[in-house]
Amino acid sequence: MKRTLLLCPLVFLAFVAQSQTIKILFDASQAEMAANADWVIDADVYNIGTNSAHLMVTGAGNEANPQRYPTPAQSGITSSTAQTYWKGALSYWAVDLVRQGYTVETLPYNGLITYGVSTNTQDLSNYKAFIVCEPNIRFSTSEKAALISYVQNGGGLFMVADHTVSDRNSDGWDSPAIWNDLMTGNPFGLTFDLQNFSQTSTNVRPGTTDPILNGTMGNVTGLAFHNGTSMTLSTTANSTVKGLVYKTGASNTGTSQVLFAAANYGSGKVCGLGDSSVPDDGSGDTHDALYVSYGTDASGSHRKLLVNATKWLVTPGTAAMPMESPNTTASGCTRHRLVGHCTRNRKAMEAATLGMDLFPNPAKDILNVRFASDVDGAVTITVIDLAGRVIESHQHTANVGVTIIPVDVQSLPSGAYAVKVSNGVQEFTERFVRE
Repeated sequence: MKRTLLLCPLVFLAFVAQSQTIKILFDASQAEMAANADWVIDADVYNIGTNSAHLMVTGAGNEANPQRYPTPAQSGITSSTAQTYWKGALSYWAVDLVRQGYTVETLPYNGLITYGVSTNTQDLSNYKAFIVCEPNIRFSTSEKAALISYVQNGGGLFMVADHTVSDRNSDGWDSPAIWNDLMTGNPFGLTFDLQNFSQTSTNVRPGTTDPILNGTMGNVTGLAFHNGTSMTLSTTANSTVKGLVYKTGASNTGTSQVLFAAANYGSGKVCGLGDSSVPDDGSGDTHDALYVSYGTDASGSHRKLLVNATKWLVTPGTAAMPMESPNTTASGCTRHRLVGHCTRNRKAMEAATLGMDLFPNPAKDILNVRFASDVDGAVTITVIDLAGRVIESHQHTANVGVTIIPVDVQSLPSGAYAVKVSNGVQEFTERFVRE
């Protein structure tokens, strides 16, 4: 394998550090553990419950009280680690994310949702994605402002709702209403419907290049809802919002009866899912009724969708859907209906759309580098070790559309590495593991 030193190792250390510190925060501050719910990644103690003010406090029950860091330590997770390594209804999802090279944490029941508050060690500015599964406490005015600012400034928000009349802590608010209350003015272009239905749908948006429906975890072929709700989209409010999975019989390119949706907002991204049962892995609080869905329902599509979507949330520069056919105006501006901005030259277009992911990860022989873009020209792919040393670097010619470039890694010793992709305008780095 040709090994060429092209760039200063100190430069690469910054990129490696960035890839190593991609942190994902799961919320447990909005009564996600109340009643027969356990939307957490891990808990060792079961000593909280809902008080007369509808808040979760210690000594009021035997619900899960998740800690900031799951135990055992996530450093012990390998490609063969079982989801029972942690105990929580979202543990399988979290284990899968650690396998992708990310770090996961929980915002505990008494944690604060803030953005830009340096005194809060779990301020959202420290995380690439914030996953909130069926909140049961209405966000305060300051929390709403923090969440909107977080997304607008580059954060990824994963909003999981449940069916209407699913108020777990009896405060008069359930998750569809709570999410809609957050999105005053509909900045993300989606509204949760107040419905309650169950069905397995294979009505997936057509197309083979979407990074969520066809990402590194595999192709999504459907969703199984067990008492959930749908969404209605508004491309007027947000031109980027797209439905990816729809109810059976609905138009799979339309704006109603949507089961899963994604959108860009400012520099950040959001995902919306209408049923909390989709990520349920059955390993939660034994005081609750447990169900298994994440790895089994819809031919395993739940697992593929949730990991692909989370990777999309934390990957800079990738759009919610592949670029649709552009319209060229009389002024010579190329108008992309998805991203909602003009690109008058190739450099601007490259800066707007370059992004990448890696698969399979971990890799044994071949690592595929995929970036969804409108780039038409040279890109450089560089493999580096965690000390910042360049192992190899190659230049490739990209064509308009989704490009997949295979990289031979079979001569690398087992361990963690990073790949950098650059087109001279933007560059992204992501970690991978050589088995």
